[in-house]
Amino acid sequence: MANAIQIGDSKVLESRETPDGTMIRRRRVTADGKRFTTYERIEMPALVVRKRSNNKEQFDRDKLLTAVRRSVGKFFNSDLEVEDVVNKVVQKVYDLGRDEIESKEIGQAILNVLAEVNEVAYVRFASVFLEFKTLEDFENIIRTQREENNR
Repeated sequence: MANAIQIGDSKVLESRETPDGTMIRRRRVTADGKRFTTYERIEMPALVVRKRSNNKEQFDRDKLLTAVRRSVGKFFNSDLEVEDVVNKVVQKVYDLGRDEIESKEIGQAILNVLAEVNEVAYVRFASVFLEFKTLEDFENIIRTQREENNR
């Protein structure tokens, strides 16, 4: 770990809020002149997720990010786009103003965001989330999405 950067010995050169307002980006420099960037995320209140099995667990943004990245990340050009999707989903979840949410509501929030930003990712995620069994399921979701886009 000879290349590790000591954050405590660094000085902040610049601080900026990210465009979506969810983080603060800080450019820093160490005493020996090495520059690096840190991000501070706003800590949200505790939120409990009720799973399909009725088990409960703490809402975990990183788990959500991993799930979205795994299921539809290849349909985006960068990790920043996936981060943006997750940020929008998290905002929708917290905007509900509750301290407990069902996992299916989170899945629906993901679908709603994907419908706005990437049609192919939307269909891909819908196929897993809604447990498609036939080609007709795909046809129906595509037809519904086209009708929504034409409104």
